[in-house]
Amino acid sequence: MHFTVSRYQNPVSRYQNPDMKTLLLSTSEQDISAAGAIIRSGGLVAFPTETVYGLGANALDENAVKSIYAAKGRPSDNPLIVHVAKKEDIAPLVQEITPQAKALIDAFFPAPLTVILPKSDIIPNATSGGLGTVAIRMPQNEVARAVIAAAGVPVAAPSANTSGLPSPTKAKYVIDDMFGKVDAIIDGGDCAVGVESTVITLATDTPTILRPGAITKEMIESVIGKVEIASAVLGELGENETAASPGMKYKHYAPKAEIVIVDADKTAYENFVNTRENAFALCFDDDNVTIPHITYGSESDDSEQARELFDALRKLDEIGARRVYARMPHKDGVAMAVYNRLIRAAAFRVIDLKKPFTIGLTGATGAGKGYVCEQLKARGFNIIDTDKIAREVVQKGSPLLTELAATFGGDIIKNGELDRALLAERAFADKSQTAKLNAIMHPAIIKRCIELADGLTVLDAPQLFEANAQDKCYKIVAVTAPKELRIKRITARDGITAEQAKQRVAVQFDDEYYKAHSDFVIVNDGGDITGQINNILDTIL
Repeated sequence: MHFTVSRYQNPVSRYQNPDMKTLLLSTSEQDISAAGAIIRSGGLVAFPTETVYGLGANALDENAVKSIYAAKGRPSDNPLIVHVAKKEDIAPLVQEITPQAKALIDAFFPAPLTVILPKSDIIPNATSGGLGTVAIRMPQNEVARAVIAAAGVPVAAPSANTSGLPSPTKAKYVIDDMFGKVDAIIDGGDCAVGVESTVITLATDTPTILRPGAITKEMIESVIGKVEIASAVLGELGENETAASPGMKYKHYAPKAEIVIVDADKTAYENFVNTRENAFALCFDDDNVTIPHITYGSESDDSEQARELFDALRKLDEIGARRVYARMPHKDGVAMAVYNRLIRAAAFRVIDLKKPFTIGLTGATGAGKGYVCEQLKARGFNIIDTDKIAREVVQKGSPLLTELAATFGGDIIKNGELDRALLAERAFADKSQTAKLNAIMHPAIIKRCIELADGLTVLDAPQLFEANAQDKCYKIVAVTAPKELRIKRITARDGITAEQAKQRVAVQFDDEYYKAHSDFVIVNDGGDITGQINNILDTIL
């Protein structure tokens, strides 16, 4: 198969012209023929596929491809997918159709599946994003294949939207983003799948899915065996990692509204979002949400979620949403694709309500955590005071008393009750004794705290790290203060000498440890505590 490379004069400058005329085309044979001619001559045409609307240009014409980047405002290091009309059109674009590639092509094409292989010399760098590979797909949508066939060239086609915004699954969103920037838009109705194609690279030792879609890992493995999932599918692209596929960037598919994903079961999610003020929800059809909201399908129907997600994200902007709390989908099957798109729309911002504690509040004694707790309680948080729980678990009759007496001496129990002052004198004498106390007390304290956790919960835990409870908290906030100020506070609070207060300070972590191991630090030295708290809550909620 021989492809002709045409050249369109000065393609970038024409997208700086606000008076550019965009043709609105139908799916008639005549309009499809016209669209093909535009692409063949170096122009841009938006057309429907089964996944999302694509913005097509001649994949072999470097200037035409650069026009795509200009129209979308897309970074030029983000590779494009090359679309073909027939299976036999693939061979000239790659160095070799490997046995694994042939198996996938034979099993699935045409399909919402993209295969990455080492590219041939006719693929320009602008199309491959400067990589030595090329992504190939044969769309299932008949209109898409007819447009490509009419063009007579392979068609590079990312989603037909402004870069970073949700991909369009309806022609009206293409018109919103691209009118006046492209030569033509074909209205082919709503897209059937709703999320972009699965992308798998066969240019690695083990085939690896770089972007999930409607063709799942399990479906692919049934054809070619073991397949890996790239770490950037469910997480962030590494700092020095190159995007080998579209959609791997940090933030993508995002509406103008700020999206925050809430990882919670149905009841916890409802309780959380229904108490949010000046907020919106992106939820499932069967969620009982009372604040303004948009749904994106049933919790039990992954394909429906995929089909509805991008449309729902667009609707949030239409209704003027500013901050949106989205119910987290599952991470398997087709839902993996939904999660992959949503986590990028949220720029990886997630509130994990499946952990017992929303905030783990810690800091050395005398830092002033009590005042911070009062502020958080006034903002609707459930406060669990581990000091109170520590007293509760050693009440008269507690089995812990026997264990404490065996370790620190029987005389710490008087009339069946714990002599806390004597225990403190012995337990805080040195770090080894303190460790023994912690080993006895911490498991019982944390167990009881988890039983009391409910909704937005703060674990007020001076010994959060010593108890190894940080993994049970969504975020860690440490309160610090200058050492001399802490000693002054301790002596006034507990009626002890400065020397005794210094002993307590000496066996605890220093401020640098708290700073290194916490998500946020509040400095309680007489400055603006309220402002610091507000900034933290604005970030995590």
